[in-house]
Amino acid sequence: MLKRFMNPGPTDTWSSVGLLALRLVAGAMMIYGHGWKKLMGLLDGKGGKFPDPLGVGNELSMALAVGAEVGAAALVMLGLFTRLAAVPLMFTMIVAAFVIHGNDPFAKQELALLYLAAFTALACIGAGRFSVDGAVR
Repeated sequence: MLKRFMNPGPTDTWSSVGLLALRLVAGAMMIYGHGWKKLMGLLDGKGGKFPDPLGVGNELSMALAVGAEVGAAALVMLGLFTRLAAVPLMFTMIVAAFVIHGNDPFAKQELALLYLAAFTALACIGAGRFSVDGAVR
């Protein structure tokens, strides 16, 4: 089972370079543009103001979003357990696009949908040769 989650997928040079670029850009943008601000808010005790779309409580919702947007995004950038790490990011983007911004215009949903596409591709394809998953293989 562990081998399945660490399968790097294509290991040819150009596919691996493309997957490296996708992992680094999507992961870094997620951390910098979304997760870091939430992490700082959570540490400052501002979790009570965070939306609770799943009914688990505001602070837990924020902690789960931070776990995905910082923790899982960092794993994706490293290419460590990439297929598994992409799943919470996909779930977070589905909630963002269809629950949080479900009634908003497409322009508000667009970024979450782009992230969803990127992390879905990584979950399906793998991290490529230039990753921890690839090095372990």
